Amino acid sequence: MAEEIRPAVLERRQGSLYMLFPDLSVVKHFDQVDISNGLDWSLDHRTFFYIDSLSYSVDAFDYDLQTGKIGNRRSIYKLEKEESIPDGMCIDTEGKLWVACYDGGRVIRLDPETGKRLQTVKLPVDKTTSCCFGGKDYSEMFVTSASDGMDKEWLSRQPQAGGIFKITGLGVKGVPPYPFAG
Repeated sequence: MAEEIRPAVLERRQGSLYMLFPDLSVVKHFDQVDISNGLDWSLDHRTFFYIDSLSYSVDAFDYDLQTGKIGNRRSIYKLEKEESIPDGMCIDTEGKLWVACYDGGRVIRLDPETGKRLQTVKLPVDKTTSCCFGGKDYSEMFVTSASDGMDKEWLSRQPQAGGIFKITGLGVKGVPPYPFAG
């Protein structure tokens, strides 16, 4: 991940993406990463979705479930200015991606096949950091947020910053997590 040289100034391209295998071996896939964030797989496990936040892009790779190899990197969605910085993400049972937009105060739903934004859920805080589905049947979305770097005035306008939000009524469900068998 990019190293902070001084507050809000980063030394770019210092990170790498690694994969941890069940036998606890580690493989480096690539470097020159700024801030690794969202990671998820398509429902058929043939596509790996990835966010390097400062690229302002959601990328896809072909993925081989048996070997863990990735390739054919491509951008499937470039964030618009008001969406700001892509952070954490998750996938729903329809194969659509949900991306938290840091400094954008929202979570967006994307169609990875068409590259179109399908839905926007705005939140009462700017710094949305990640999202996941939970609850008894995975029909509730939980969104985390940050308050780092916010001064007193900013926090007074957004007193819920740093909190976790539950969103219901989206009409879609998430997929259960996959346990790591190490």
